[in-house]
Amino acid sequence: MANIISDETIEYVGILAKLELSDEQKEKAKHDMGEMLDYIDKLNELDTSGVEPMSHVFDVNNVFRDDVVTNGDDRDNMLKNAPDSNGETYIVPKTFD
Repeated sequence: MANIISDETIEYVGILAKLELSDEQKEKAKHDMGEMLDYIDKLNELDTSGVEPMSHVFDVNNVFRDDVVTNGDDRDNMLKNAPDSNGETYIVPKTFD
């Protein structure tokens, strides 16, 4: 394991994550973080010169439908249900002066 994580780093990460770790948990976290960094180092050894960058593993297309208004402006029918209206809006009692 080439990447050695210091006790200070584990303490700092614990503070950032708002975790209270026991000594045993800190040692486990140091080991796990070291293994993750070693794996990243191993991935960095790969030759990716001919690989095109991608944002997603699968070929993703826009799956959203077009936003089309289907009900339109039906103000007259909505105002028919109002107890009181002025022809354009609802008339409601005042809630405060």
